[in-house]
Amino acid sequence: MAAEHARSREGESSRSGGPEEVASTASGDRGTNPAELDQLIHGRVRLGIVSALAVNESLSFTELKDLLETSDGNLSAHARRLEEGGYVVCEKSFEGRVPHTEYRLTDRGRRALKKYLDHMEALIERVRES
Repeated sequence: MAAEHARSREGESSRSGGPEEVASTASGDRGTNPAELDQLIHGRVRLGIVSALAVNESLSFTELKDLLETSDGNLSAHARRLEEGGYVVCEKSFEGRVPHTEYRLTDRGRRALKKYLDHMEALIERVRES
């Protein structure tokens, strides 16, 4: 039942604009409800992609794959979701006959990462106060 509720909440977040909104908890505390974390960023690979791009102007597919120690398919699927969410842009080109894929973080992605980090900091602070 809890898993169904979590899946339902994820769906609601993406339909209601999710990443751009930071919802408050029932008690009115902003940013301290773990269920409100941006699910588009929250996974290990996606958070890794966004974080790496936040400190680098751009990274190639190979650089991200090596940095995150993930497979081609896994990186491709997660990067595509971030691209669909407007968090990253992907530029494909050829160097000679070799395909080259380059990723950059968008302004929207940078704002979403900042909100995500602020939310995590608020959660950590709330737990430490307990």
